[in-house]
Amino acid sequence: MAENWRSHIITGGVARSPNRAMLRAVGFKDGDFVKPIVGVANGHSTMNPCNAGIQPLVDRAMVALEAAGAKPQVFGVPTVTDGIGMGTDGMKYSLVSREVIADAIETSVNGQLMDGVLVCGGCDKNMPGGMIAMARMNVPGIYVYAGTIRPGKWKGQDLTIVSAFEAVGAYSAGNMAKEDYEGIERNACPSVGACGGMFTANTMSSAFEALGMSLMGSSQMASPDPEKADSAAQSAAVLVNAIRKGIRPRDIITRKSIENAVSLIMATGGSTNAVLHFLAIAHAAGVKWTIDDFERVRCKVPVLCDLKPSGRFVATDFHRAGGVPQVLKMLLAHGLLHGDCLTITGRTMAQELRSIPSTPRKDQEVIRPWNKPMYEEGHLAILKGNLSPEGCVAKITGLKNPVITGPARVFDSEKACMTAIMARKIKAGDVVVIRYEGPKGGPGMQEMLAPTSALIGQGLGESVGLITDGRFSGGTWGMVVGHVAPEAYEGGPIALVKSGDSITIDAHQRLIQLNVSEKELKARRKAWKQPKPRFTRGVLAKFIKLVSSASKGAVTDGDL
Repeated sequence: MAENWRSHIITGGVARSPNRAMLRAVGFKDGDFVKPIVGVANGHSTMNPCNAGIQPLVDRAMVALEAAGAKPQVFGVPTVTDGIGMGTDGMKYSLVSREVIADAIETSVNGQLMDGVLVCGGCDKNMPGGMIAMARMNVPGIYVYAGTIRPGKWKGQDLTIVSAFEAVGAYSAGNMAKEDYEGIERNACPSVGACGGMFTANTMSSAFEALGMSLMGSSQMASPDPEKADSAAQSAAVLVNAIRKGIRPRDIITRKSIENAVSLIMATGGSTNAVLHFLAIAHAAGVKWTIDDFERVRCKVPVLCDLKPSGRFVATDFHRAGGVPQVLKMLLAHGLLHGDCLTITGRTMAQELRSIPSTPRKDQEVIRPWNKPMYEEGHLAILKGNLSPEGCVAKITGLKNPVITGPARVFDSEKACMTAIMARKIKAGDVVVIRYEGPKGGPGMQEMLAPTSALIGQGLGESVGLITDGRFSGGTWGMVVGHVAPEAYEGGPIALVKSGDSITIDAHQRLIQLNVSEKELKARRKAWKQPKPRFTRGVLAKFIKLVSSASKGAVTDGDL
């Protein structure tokens, strides 16, 4: 942590008085100059439900910080929302916003030499962006999640935002009445809060509990509920205690605690995006963690929770059933959690879970008993082969048979693919390839929720494969493989695929294979030319120049 500004101004010397004068203008009084200064990174935005409920949480945190003897100072943090940008060029800014958020927090906290930071965010990239910043700065910090949305309802069915995307495909295929299509759209999002399944926002927030950087039990609360604001206040008090004890993020974020977080992700059926984000968080914390470590954890952790997108229940159901603490205690009881890891409270993970029973309650169906898991092994498989030598990520649960060999249907953008899907040109047995949507090529690895949801709505979720160097929404399920690396823009093998080529996806063998001879691929590689970048100015152009491969987390400070 940089030398604090208080060491320069509390002496009261004449040379220091300008610093005091400016701070008095924003409300500092004589006694405040010896208090820890805590930055409150405020992700409030009225543009999206994920972040629209944040201000009341920040207000409670500010009051609690003052009561705990700190001097809180709030600053704004930008956010963009995947659900709104999905399927448009706005989606190119989603992953980019992770880096912008991290940079904004680092700049504000280190630029004003703050003693600690409470980060409050809601949408998908808010969580990894905030955690990357805290790991980089190593200033005492805590993450306060804005909370999940309440489920929508239509004709007795729970809805999430994914319900609306899948309705597009079902309605276009003639499988849904207009009344239901419109009813789902109007009722899918009934309150503030982030998307309600175990999608990316809820995946990352729950993983932060397992990491030790958020309060236990805080990640699946509904955003509008009073307990969420109470949790924000409790988080503030815990942070001030961590500042006084000198507990910093890199004391908490270790190889063992990241393994705890990944184990929780596997057990809950979390988002493929967690692979990308925890690679980046590990990089920021200086922890050795590779894409192969996810596969190592997957093989030993069962899927214990029946959660959307491929399951039945939503985040608020999970919370009522015992939530993250219950799953963590089950993992601990079966030797799959490092109980000695430090948490932000100053207690170990095992101490935090001491009062939690080792078995889930019998009056709920969200969290399965250990001997009756949803699946014996984790759901996020790392596949490799001649189509992705660096590895890629497949979500393999919820499928009757995660193996397909079929002809490639190649598209050089998500938009071109979506046009073909809506025109009913994709048939059962096809393997769709969407390329030039990687970190550099997209840029920004757009999420393919629109095409995957449309395929599911058309009844093709089990029978069509989809491969991309882009990403998938946490709400995606089906025969999907993302983060293919190297990406097409860098001349990866995915750039060499031609329509009609045979492709094999085999999750059992963790294989992704282009069934074309090496001689033919060598000829294609020789003829390939890198396309011009899609952007040459602004933040997207900077991202193209700096971003690493997805297999390394798509970080922007990897080789500086």
